[in-house]
Amino acid sequence: MASDHLPVLTERVLELLVPAAPGLLVDGTVGLGGHAEALLGAAPGFRLLGLDRDPEALARAEERLRGFSDRVRLVEATFDQLPELLERLDLEEPAAVLADLGCSSLQLDIARRGFSFTADGPLDMRMGGTGPTAAEFLERAEWEELVKILRDYGEERRARAIARAIIRRREQSPLRTTGELSRLVQDVVGAGHGRRIHPATRTFQALRIAVNDELGQLERFLEPAVNTLRPGGRIAVISFHSLEDRIVKHTLRRLAGRCTCPPDFPVCKCQPQRLVTVLTSSPVRPDEEEVALNPRARSARLRAAERRSEG
Repeated sequence: MASDHLPVLTERVLELLVPAAPGLLVDGTVGLGGHAEALLGAAPGFRLLGLDRDPEALARAEERLRGFSDRVRLVEATFDQLPELLERLDLEEPAAVLADLGCSSLQLDIARRGFSFTADGPLDMRMGGTGPTAAEFLERAEWEELVKILRDYGEERRARAIARAIIRRREQSPLRTTGELSRLVQDVVGAGHGRRIHPATRTFQALRIAVNDELGQLERFLEPAVNTLRPGGRIAVISFHSLEDRIVKHTLRRLAGRCTCPPDFPVCKCQPQRLVTVLTSSPVRPDEEEVALNPRARSARLRAAERRSEG
């Protein structure tokens, strides 16, 4: 049930975004509606535009937010579509924007969605219902592309060996299920005795990021989302791995007027702007109590910024 879903870092999200009320609250990844429910309950002046590419998640969010129905509008869309949606729906500049970049429990726990390496299901991994599945992606990807994705998106040290095994396997028969891929990776990496994480974790993360263009969408989202904010409006982003967090950190710093170019660059090329004030000098992490209640929160990192007043 949607009510079983535990959104991460909720109290800190409230601390950072409720001061921006009243006005339009955009939850760019509304998921099962946990953060939206908390924010609407804490700030009666918020009206919600909730976006998600997953129609199943939107249906659950609608059920969860039924008590706020006169203040809620849900749209099937990706969060990088925010500026055009605001224009098309004739909505005002947001007071607050939230993006929780993690997979929802709905996606992770239902085997047929293809995200789990512990429950066998079709090798899908799409957060929405369009585009190629992970199985289709693996069927056509070249070896060099697979290595790059596994290394860059999964930070997998055995990227070359895993990519080689995938190529060898598909020459015999295509990979169609999560169980088949998980066993293939375990055969390459090892069974995982004494490991902190499952041996297939990094491979599944890398493929999920590639299939859903997660980093590309994040890069297309951040600066335009800041530009939509009204003066004094706030943006908060929750990421779950270092690749996402690095993009958020560098973008917010650059939009706060700080150069983010490598130190050996003779001339600044990042074009810093003084659009925001960063509200989180370092990423906000869950405490031990939250991790004990919700182990999936352990890798969450929250960063936030406030749009500077004009003039």
